[in-house]
Amino acid sequence: MTVASTGKAPRTTGSAENEVLPLDVETISYSAEAALSMKMATSTREEIDGAAPAIIGHLNLLLGEDLGADEDESVRELLRKGYGLLDYRNRPTPETPAFGAFDYLKDAAGLTQRLLEIYTHRNTLDAP
Repeated sequence: MTVASTGKAPRTTGSAENEVLPLDVETISYSAEAALSMKMATSTREEIDGAAPAIIGHLNLLLGEDLGADEDESVRELLRKGYGLLDYRNRPTPETPAFGAFDYLKDAAGLTQRLLEIYTHRNTLDAP
């Protein structure tokens, strides 16, 4: 398993020792690849909705990392897109047609994958 932590304020377990919780690069990569490999013609709405929480969680974690937005306008743009996708007003609802939920999942998974690539590059990790 490939994990990493930056010099940023770490996520902790809340225990007395405040153990650092690094990102699980392999799990995030696997989740994004699985979502991106889904096909609209063969995926049910339940499958689409089932994959979304993990992708949203991974995207949220990556947005909290130092990805170099201070130095790179393209990273800033990716972060803006990410925060837009996380906005509850932009997420699919039960009334959203399946293709809309599918498009949202693909957008979120693609952005998660791209931010993970930036994260692994910045932290000199091997990409999964």
